[in-house]
Amino acid sequence: MAVEGGMKCVKFLLYVLLLAFCACAVGLIAVGVGAQLVLSQTIIQGATPGSLLPVVIIAVGVFLFLVAFVGCCGACKENYCLMITFAIFLSLTMLVEVAAAIAGYVFRDKVMSEFNNNFRQQMENYPKNNHTASILDRMQADFKCCGAANYTDWEKIPSMSKNRVPDSCCINVTVGCGINFNEKAIHKEGCVEKIGGWLRKNVLVVAAAALGIAFVEVLGIVFACCLVKSIRSGYEVM
Repeated sequence: MAVEGGMKCVKFLLYVLLLAFCACAVGLIAVGVGAQLVLSQTIIQGATPGSLLPVVIIAVGVFLFLVAFVGCCGACKENYCLMITFAIFLSLTMLVEVAAAIAGYVFRDKVMSEFNNNFRQQMENYPKNNHTASILDRMQADFKCCGAANYTDWEKIPSMSKNRVPDSCCINVTVGCGINFNEKAIHKEGCVEKIGGWLRKNVLVVAAAALGIAFVEVLGIVFACCLVKSIRSGYEVM
């Protein structure tokens, strides 16, 4: 039995929200992939809380897309079981997103600690590994920083001479500019703090997006429950 009256409006709004869920799902997958690429470029390795978070975000995005598909099928066919499944799975998705957000907040300092340790460890490998050198050079050039805490960290690297830093530390990068450098010609601030500041600036955008997705999901759950109630009433009348 087809829904009638106000439920037609609810059904239409649910279709709109399902499109929003698909967009949110694609956005989550994009954010997860982007975060994974950033972590891979910042040399965080191993199965740590920080490195697993992007995987969780991608998994939630894929799951949300599948949930939206189930909801679309349920709303189109006005199927009671599919709509119940949609409402339950959407609730679970929202809980996982909240848990992931809490985990990201709780482990934020641990992620920075991991990054600091990895950065210092890879500084040791800078003269020995061209791939590591390329990653560190790109980070120092992009964030206009030098070393972990500051440029003097490079003095502690045994294979680097005392008055030398990588050329990527220079304000105007040229070949050999890091040898017998002038302090005024290089970036003196450390990369760990610079990148940490960049992350703190962007966390507000991520938090706002998370709140927006959660609000849309709550609306989806409410509309799905209204539609389920209407479908069930139709079955009882029959």
